[in-house]
Amino acid sequence: MIKLSKAFENKKAFIAFLTAGDPDLETTEKLIYSMAENGVDLIEIGIPFSDPIAEGTVIQEADLRALENGTTTEKIFDMVERIRPNVSIPLVFMTYCNVIFGYGTDRFVQRCQQIGIDGLIVPDVPYEEKAELQPYCKKYGLELVSLVAPTSKDRIKKIAADAEGFLYIVSSLGVTGVRSEIKTDIGEIVELARAASDIPCAVGFGISTPEQASAMCEKADGIIIGSAIVRIIAKYGRDSIAPVTEYIRSIADSVHK
Repeated sequence: MIKLSKAFENKKAFIAFLTAGDPDLETTEKLIYSMAENGVDLIEIGIPFSDPIAEGTVIQEADLRALENGTTTEKIFDMVERIRPNVSIPLVFMTYCNVIFGYGTDRFVQRCQQIGIDGLIVPDVPYEEKAELQPYCKKYGLELVSLVAPTSKDRIKKIAADAEGFLYIVSSLGVTGVRSEIKTDIGEIVELARAASDIPCAVGFGISTPEQASAMCEKADGIIIGSAIVRIIAKYGRDSIAPVTEYIRSIADSVHK
């Protein structure tokens, strides 16, 4: 297993998200290779779900496209198993508890270990309920990423003190999606987290431009981009490799400068 902290070693981290199976798993596989080769430090692979409550329209529609074309959790496992020997950066699954519980929690996490997934991000399992997953992650060596939101104020230190891999800072209230401006005081959240732990802090939700990425990296240890990438994939479909690669290079340059 690769520690998620590897993404942050001696640099700011660029974490990228894509929905597995959108437009198809063959394209997802090519996109993961391109991301790993062009400056992404950690990849979140979204397992599509019919009711992704943390997602905005862009990722909701990607999930539906993936499900409609026959993408299943088992097929995603098989894809990751193929690519893992050729990708040296950390890989995590981002999904929802229904997907995990429906598959069988022990079986799901064990399969993650077998195929080389290094961690899980499960937005609908709050800190207070992480015991639903934590024992299984510990059993199989995966890191369970914790999220904090702008409303987490009194809980940030507690969550950070117990966090693994990296702390996912949700930049804005609401669901995922591109935002023209991020008004949350990210610096304050990072400061509270660092008072409790030296865990890396990465900011997600709303970041889409190199300028936003650079600004967030001045306050945190890395950034997470999903909707902006998924939007390019939605536009170009199977021809999205080149435009996504061009985009991630522009972000990687701003993060790693």
